[in-house]
Amino acid sequence: MSNVSQAQENSIVVAIDGPAGAGKSTIAKLCARKLGYTYIDTGAMYRAVGLLARRGGVSFEDSPALERLVEGLQFDFPWVEGELHTVVNGEDVSGPIRTPQGAMDASTVSKVGEVREALVALQRSMGTRGGVVMEGRDIGTVVFPAAELKVFLTASPEVRGARRLAQMRGRGQEGVLSKIIAEIKQRDEQDSTRSISPLRPASDSVQLDTSNLPIDEVLERIQTLAKERGA
Repeated sequence: MSNVSQAQENSIVVAIDGPAGAGKSTIAKLCARKLGYTYIDTGAMYRAVGLLARRGGVSFEDSPALERLVEGLQFDFPWVEGELHTVVNGEDVSGPIRTPQGAMDASTVSKVGEVREALVALQRSMGTRGGVVMEGRDIGTVVFPAAELKVFLTASPEVRGARRLAQMRGRGQEGVLSKIIAEIKQRDEQDSTRSISPLRPASDSVQLDTSNLPIDEVLERIQTLAKERGA
């Protein structure tokens, strides 16, 4: 189902959760590289489902159709020239899923129980041997509640909006900061109030506010915690 490699005996599962724009992807990728672990972007998986459903004219209200769609998907997360890509059924969808529409579609399909159940099962199978850094919104609470290290990253909506705008411009996309901040707040509300696996920190997670923390400092803290837990 994925390109997850065999883990060594001292490998652990590192679960990194948090809202959009908190720095999960950046930190998780760097952490995986430093530890020699496999990185799994669960958010990209939901974005891909939303993209393919929209492309195929599948209604987000049609739970059975969405479930069938997910059951036919195979994911890979290869590194290409130093950048992590998302490949679904052989197609590189890294670009198409990284749009504001892609973010909202991911949030919408993630509320569908059948979709979440199928993807959670797939994510668990990908991380069953350990040696993975998995990031998302419910990794420490639902996907891997027994993960050796759980981290919950957050930041102010303003900081997260500025980060998202910079990412978009880096991909050649344009945006308005005030609109992006509003979309982030809307997604926070949608993710934290949904009935299925709402966004929240695990009770035993280490919470880090990245608003004013340099990436290197966040990474160093997580690496230290990982080593303390056996990585």
